[in-house]
Amino acid sequence: MNAIRPLARTAKTVTLARDDYEALIEALDEARDRADVRALDARLAAGETEFLPWQMVKRLAAGESPVRLWRQRRKLSARVLAAKAKIAPTYLSEIETGKKPGSMRALAALARALGVALDDLAPRRR
Repeated sequence: MNAIRPLARTAKTVTLARDDYEALIEALDEARDRADVRALDARLAAGETEFLPWQMVKRLAAGESPVRLWRQRRKLSARVLAAKAKIAPTYLSEIETGKKPGSMRALAALARALGVALDDLAPRRR
């Protein structure tokens, strides 16, 4: 970026040519984007977030049970997940098949057992 030369200055303002102003805005946007990428890289390295495979995203978008998909992603059987969440395996089955929505308490327990945010298990509205 070339040196920016103010057209005028006062104690509270600086007047810039439009090209200089737009170059500053673009540089600021790029700096924010780089900071966002560094923050995401740090969260990924710390295990605080993860990317979902495209197939899982498509299945979620198609309306499949997020509980079932996360259980499969974590490579847990339904019995093991139910035990970890301290809910009945039949209740877990009913949640996964959509026969029951699942209480907030059960969904919170499942989220903890799966290591995901409760929002990740909330049913998607269409």
